[in-house]
Amino acid sequence: MKPTLQAVADAVGVSRSTVSNAYARPDQLSAALRQRILDTAKAIGYPGPNPTARSLRRGFVGAIGVLFTSQLSYAFTDPFAIRFLTGVSAAAERHGSSLLLVPLSADLAEARRAVENAAVDSFCIYCVGDETWVLDAIRDRGLPYVTTAHRADAGPLHRYVGIDERAAARSIAAHVADLGHRRVALLGDGVLPGAPPGPLALSTPDDVPSPTTRGRFAGFADAFAEAGVPWSALTVLSAAGNDRSAAAQAVAALRTLPDPPTAVLACSDVLALGALDALRAAGGPPVSVTGFDDIAEAAAVGLTTVRQPAEEKGRLAGELLLDPPADPAAGHLLLPTELIVRTSTGPVPRS
Repeated sequence: MKPTLQAVADAVGVSRSTVSNAYARPDQLSAALRQRILDTAKAIGYPGPNPTARSLRRGFVGAIGVLFTSQLSYAFTDPFAIRFLTGVSAAAERHGSSLLLVPLSADLAEARRAVENAAVDSFCIYCVGDETWVLDAIRDRGLPYVTTAHRADAGPLHRYVGIDERAAARSIAAHVADLGHRRVALLGDGVLPGAPPGPLALSTPDDVPSPTTRGRFAGFADAFAEAGVPWSALTVLSAAGNDRSAAAQAVAALRTLPDPPTAVLACSDVLALGALDALRAAGGPPVSVTGFDDIAEAAAVGLTTVRQPAEEKGRLAGELLLDPPADPAAGHLLLPTELIVRTSTGPVPRS
C-alpha cells in the first residue's frame, strides 16, 4: 500500500494537520520542522497530498477548460486554433492558471459527460457545433464561461468575444458578386451532423447548428440576394472536417455539374486552400476562391479572405474568465474584421 499522510504524521510524531500544513501552509511551521516532515515523507515514499483531492477541498482547480468539436490533434495542427490558444495561454500565464483541452465527441451523451467531469474552474467554448446543450451543461455546474460566438440575446452572465460573422461574410461575398459571379458554391465543414462530403441540400442557413458556419452562410446569402441570386440558386458544399484534404474531396464534385460554379466561398482559409488544391488538380477555367481568418499561408498563396484577430480573441476570452469585468456589458465584445483582397479572386472568365 502507498504510504499515507497519517503514516508521515506517526513517523514524525505530529498531527495530520501539521503534515498537511508542511505542504499547503508552510508559513505555519518552523523551517526545521517542515524540512523534517518533508525528509521523512521522502524516506518512506509518501508523494504528497493528492492534488485533485486538494483542489476539491478548496473549490479551485486553477484551469480553464477549452471546448471544441474535433479531435485533440486539431488544437495543435489548425493554424487559427493555434493562434487562438496562444492568446488564451497568454492570459492564463498572466493569472497563474492553466488550460485543459476538452474535445467533444460526436456522441452527445459522451460529450456531455466530458463537460460534466472536466476538472476546471471555467469554460472557453471554442468552435463547437450546437452550443445549446453545452451551455445547459455548464450552467448546471454553476461555472462561468465565455464563448467565441456573438449572441444578440446575451444576458449578463453570458460573456463572449466574437466578430460579426454575418457582416464579415457579407463583405467578402459582396466583393465576389461585384466581380460578376452568380454561380457560386459555399463551402463549410460538418455543415449538418452526419452529412456526406460534397453537395448538400439545405433549405436555409438557419438549419446549420454551428453558430459560426450559420452566420457566415447567412452573410454570403445576404450579399448574393442583393445581387439577385436567391439562396436556392447557391450550391452548398459540406466537407468532412476543417482540413485541406476534406475540402478538396468536397470540391472535386463541382466539375461534374452541368454549370459548375465560377467561385467558391469557404468558411475558413484551410478549407479555401483545399479548394484551391482540388481546382488546380482538375484544371479548366479559373475559379475564384475566398477564405476566412487570414492565416499565414493565405498571403503566400494570394488568398482573398477576411482577417480577424485570432490571438487577441483568445487573450480577451481568457481575461474575461480570469479577471471578469464588474459591468456585465463589458463582457460582450465584438472585434473588428477586415476584407483582404488578393489574387485568388477575379472577374468571371469569358466563355
